[in-house]
Parts: sequence; C-alpha cells; structure tokens
Amino acid sequence: MKKIITILFASILFLRMDAQTKLPAAYVYPLIGASTDVERAGVMHGLGKTFPGATTPFGLVQVSPNTVTGGDNGPGYSFQHTTIEGFALTQMSGIGWYGDLGNFLVMPTSGKLITNSGKENTPIKGYRSSYDKKSETAHAGYYSVELTDYHIKAEMTAAPHSGMMRFTFPANEQSRIQIDLARRVGGTSTEQYVKVLDDYTIGGWMKCTPQGGGWGNGDGQANYTVYFYAKFSKPLKNYGVWSVAIPDGVSRKRESVESESFQSLTAGAELINGCKEKKGKHLGFFANFATKKDEAVLLKAGISFVSMEGAKQNLTADISNWDFNEVRKKATTLWNKALGKMTIDGGTEDQKTVFYTALYHTMIDPRSFADVNGNYPGGDGKVHTSQKFTKRTIFSGWDVFRSQLPLQTIINPTIVNDMINSLVELADESGKHYLERWEFLNAYSGCMIGNPAVSMIADAYNKKIRNFNVSKAYEYSRNSVEKFGNGKKGYSNGISNTLEYAYFDWCQAQLAKQLGHTSDAALYLHRSQNYRNIFDSSVGWFRPKKLDGSWLAWPAKGRLAQDYGCVESNPYQQGWFVPHDVKGLTELLGGKEKAIADLSNFFEKAPVSLEWNDYYNQANEPVHHVPFLFNRLGAPWLTQKWARLICDRAYHNSEEDGLVGNEDVGQMSAWYVLAAAGFHPVCPGDNRYELFSPLFKKVSIQLDPVYASGGKFTIVAKNNSPANYYIQSAKLNGKSYNKCWISHSDIVKGGLLELVMGDQPNMNWGKE
Repeated sequence: MKKIITILFASILFLRMDAQTKLPAAYVYPLIGASTDVERAGVMHGLGKTFPGATTPFGLVQVSPNTVTGGDNGPGYSFQHTTIEGFALTQMSGIGWYGDLGNFLVMPTSGKLITNSGKENTPIKGYRSSYDKKSETAHAGYYSVELTDYHIKAEMTAAPHSGMMRFTFPANEQSRIQIDLARRVGGTSTEQYVKVLDDYTIGGWMKCTPQGGGWGNGDGQANYTVYFYAKFSKPLKNYGVWSVAIPDGVSRKRESVESESFQSLTAGAELINGCKEKKGKHLGFFANFATKKDEAVLLKAGISFVSMEGAKQNLTADISNWDFNEVRKKATTLWNKALGKMTIDGGTEDQKTVFYTALYHTMIDPRSFADVNGNYPGGDGKVHTSQKFTKRTIFSGWDVFRSQLPLQTIINPTIVNDMINSLVELADESGKHYLERWEFLNAYSGCMIGNPAVSMIADAYNKKIRNFNVSKAYEYSRNSVEKFGNGKKGYSNGISNTLEYAYFDWCQAQLAKQLGHTSDAALYLHRSQNYRNIFDSSVGWFRPKKLDGSWLAWPAKGRLAQDYGCVESNPYQQGWFVPHDVKGLTELLGGKEKAIADLSNFFEKAPVSLEWNDYYNQANEPVHHVPFLFNRLGAPWLTQKWARLICDRAYHNSEEDGLVGNEDVGQMSAWYVLAAAGFHPVCPGDNRYELFSPLFKKVSIQLDPVYASGGKFTIVAKNNSPANYYIQSAKLNGKSYNKCWISHSDIVKGGLLELVMGDQPNMNWGKE
C-alpha cells in the first residue's frame, strides 16, 4: 500500500511540475478567431479573420488550409466552412478588403483529375474535399486535418522561408498531389510558369497583378511575383500540367472567380501529360503515383519574392532532409523562444491559452520579405540586398500604431527598426519620398487614413530605437504630414481625418524637437491643435465641416450616426481620439467631471459582448486607447475596471467568437497582451504607459540587451482575482509608487512593480 501511495504521490507531483513547466507554445491555439462569418458577426467586417496554419515568428511562409476563394475572406479560411480546397504557402492574418496571397495551393487527391476548385454548398464539386472537423488540429508551427472525400490525412509545418506538407494516403493506384498555380485569395495570379527540374523537383513562379484582383480586389495595387522551388519525396514518373485557356476580356478578379462560369472554364482545362515546362495564364501541376495503405508522401517548398534561385536557397537553408517531425520541432522551438519573452503566472488555462495565442498572433507580421541571403524586391522593381536589417512587409499602419508596434518596442525592438528601415527604403526606391500608411509587398495601397508610420518613427526614436537612417526618416515623415494633413484650412474631410492628422502632426513635432529642428517643432505643435477647429460647442462634440467652413448638417442620431464624417466609426467613438492633448480635450468637454460622466456612459451603454456597436466598440481600432483615458482624467479605478472587463468579455478561447473584430495584423491581439499585462499607452510617441490591473498574478518581460539596460521587468499583482481588479497600492523596486503610469525608460531599466489588489477602488491611489 505504501508503495502504491508513493507511486501515486510521485505521479501527482510530476503532473503538477509538468503543468508548471508547460512551455508557451503549448498554449497556442491558432484557430482562435479563425472566422470570417459576416452573419455570425452581424456586421460586414466579420470576426477575427485569422488563419490556422503553420508559420514561424515573423516568417516569410505560412502553410495553411484554404476553404474559400473570393469574398471578404482575407485569410482564405473560415471555421464554419465544411470543405477545404487546398493548402497554400502564403496567407494574410486578420485583414478585410478581400485579402491577398493564398498562393501555391497544394491539394492531395485521388481518382480522376479535376482541375476546378469547386464551390461549397453547390453542385459544383471540384477538387475540394469535405473534412472531419473533429480531426482538425492546430498548434504553433503545425496543422493537420483528415480529408474525408479522399481519406487522406494532411499535415503541415513551416520554417522561416519554407514549408513542408505530409500527406498520408490510403492504398490507391491513382493517388495524386496537385498544385493550382493560378489560385490567389480574392482572385488569381495572371501568369504562371512551371518547370520540372529533375525527377523530384519543380520550380517556377506566379505573377500577381491588380488585374487579378487580390488586395482590395485590385484597388490595393498589389503587384508581386511568388517564386517557388518544390521537391517531392516520391519520384515524378506520371506527371503533367493543366492549362486553362482564358479568353481575352475575361475578368480574373473576385467576382469572376466566384462565378459558376469561371468554374466551368477551369473544369475544362487542357491536360498535358509529361509536360516538363510551361508558361500560361492559368496553370496547374499534378503528379500521380500509386500508394500503399498509410503511405506518407511529402512535399517541401521554398518561397521567394525575388527569384527561383532564391527559393532554392531558402529551402536548402531551412529544410535539408525529409524529417517532418524535426522541422515541426524546430518551428516549435522558435515559437517557444519568441513567446518566452513574456511569461505569466496565475489565471485559468483558458486565459493562458488566449494570452499566448494573442502573443503568437502579434508575431506573424510584419513578416520577412527577404531571402536567406538578404535579397529582397525593392520599390523600384529591382533586387536589393541588406545585411543591416531584414526587409519586412505588411504594415497595417492605421491599426498597428496603437498597440501592436508599442508592444514590439518592448519585446521585439529589432522588428520595429526593420519596419522603419523597410518603409524608409521603399519611399526612397519608389521615388515617392513619403511613408505609406498601409504597405503590402511594396504596394502603395492607400488603404485607410492618417500617417501612422510617422507615429511609429516618433515612438521608436523617443524610446531610443534608432538603428535606421534618421535623416531620411525625418525627411519622409515631414513629406508625409505635408502631403496628407489638415492643410491651410486647419481641418480635413471629416472628423476621423482631422483628429488623426492633428495627432500625427504632434508626432512630427516630437521628432523635430528631439532632432533639433526647432522651427518645425513649433510649426507642427501648433498644427496639432487643429482638432479644435471642428469642435462645435453648440452640440458639445466634434462635427465635420464643409469646404466653405460651414457645419455639415447634424444627423438625427447625433454623435451615434455611423460614418458621419468618420471612418469605420461614429463621432462618439472617434471623438475621443485626441491622445496628444487629453487636457485640451477635457477642457472642450467642460472639465473632468463631465468628461468622466460622458466616458462612463460610453462604456455602460455598450453591449456586454462588446461586439460591433455604437458605443465602446472593441471590435475596431478607433476606441482602443479609450479605456485608459480614465487614468488621465483622475479616475484610474475606472480604467482598472474597464480594462479587466474588456479582457474578459471580448477575448475567448473560441474559434468563431475568440475575437470580436478583425485581428488586423496583430493589433487586436496586441491590445489584449498589453492589457493583460497591466499597462498600455494612450499616446504612442510619448514615453508613458497607463497602469491598471493585470489579468495575471505575475507577468515577466525579457528585455532585449541591445535596447535595454535591464534584463527583465516583472509585474506582480498580489491578491489578484476575478473580483479583485482594483489597485490598492504599488511599489516600484521596493519604493512606494503612487503614479497610475510608468515610463518606457523605467521598464527597460528592468525591475519589479508590485501591485496590491482589492475588490473596492482606492480612489486615492494614482489620482492625478
């Protein structure tokens, strides 16, 4: 009996130790937020729009299932879909506007070769397959699923510039791997090339132009070429190409590829058996082979945006053998290292899963755009090389300047440096000499509003992240605010534009001041006050002006009227965006008491779910700084309350309801990471983070020694619980601390912030 008890005790102790030592990647569930379901969201913007496939931190390749082509389905996947049309090597995360990438679509099949993708919930079958939802497995660096139509298990993993797929087939004389080279999220590539290089290898490219749809259904002006170098684990003996004759004048954009006529066109492709080389408008490649029961056939591929040789070098450097499990293990190791920069203690298992999945989602973009040798495509259409920084892409500026980039200044400052270098070099190479607000693979998309890159640069410089061409960055920042701004009238087209341009002018003023450009500093500081020009005291709120300076008619719904001078918001939501001058905003609103009352109303009338609504709308970016304004208004206990409630209500361990709005390239998740840690900025560009109640009892941040003098910064919340979200007292490095904010310089020095929590507010702590 004693022996049995000893064994049981040892087992329990082992399990407890195992739980305590569970590595961060084990908590990641990439399916959180993986839905584009507009009907479920109740709004055209949909839900999280994440992709569930395998990738590495900020890697060039994303190997992921695709369930749909066309529509506003940026990630190419949505959890409610019941069929999969293939597995692509490139994806976007959390974006709207019809999306892009989804290139090199690989599908394992059997039986008669089918060359059209098919459409879900229609008689048009195509090569897509139903799948067993219960079999779907997603981890950091790994994805697998059972394709029930073909009885094939599909697995995928990723390396920084390459991907690997493993397909386990049943016994079949006519098994196959087919690759749709024309496929692209929201359209098609417009020209493709494929060549059989040896008995196991193919190479080629796919050109993606605006004429083929993609980003913004072509309006995003995406123009890129994906090069590939792919190897099969079985020899290529029975292979070929299918080619679709696309008639002149047939659209290649979203509305066309969604149509039944396009499906009929692609179903009638010409089959060219034994074809070793082909260039065309709509190509696919197939390799047939016999398989034994449970035989695994693997495909590995390197991707490059520069050349086929670059793709080959990328694959050779990343994946030298056929050991799928080893590649997966390396991907997991990379994720554990990246995610390990933040460690947490306390909270539920669901909260840990939500936290580390959110942190994971903040480390997908800005992704690498360069090959292993440093080559990258420039804004001038030429190949450039850099060993000083990694060329990065996908800068969702309007979204990410608020939380995503401030988070990276702490945990990944090199990434911020890379992104600044990338945008500055792009402005130089293109000859435009201003900074793009939403950059996608060198495309000047013009999406959204403002000058968010100016915020990123001012914030980074202020935090001593300065490993970029500062003089060029300043010049192009200045050009940006001059080209896009409130102009001589002192106001712009609507509330959103006017308020945001005023903030970005303030950012330019801060950068000018630090660089000694005193006249510029004075000019832009003065222009940062232009937000006052559209405040109408007769209605007590911001209001758009016409070109002649008269007010636009006040709507029946007042400041709750969606899109009344606002971008993806209403005046009540957008009007709080004066982050650089909260004191001035408070004065306009009639003082602190009135501002606090109005702000409280803003939160209290929002639905508990915090899904898309006319009040506090966590589903979209314009309000993401608003919970922290209570700190600035002298009521920090209300920031403590609402920050905790938003974390609880808007973020869940759920595929479809995990995120209340678009992930937006890391922004939605970065907000949660910072809020769960207990600090968040109101105004990127200054050095201040607002303090409030952490979700966990302990959060530790490993600091980058190149940019920080301290090794680690830790926040401890004593007596923390679901009910105890009010700060009673605080100590910073053992000394009493009564501020409701902390500076970036204090964080990077390292140290310990101790908070004592309670279930009632201490209205004397942190009150300004």
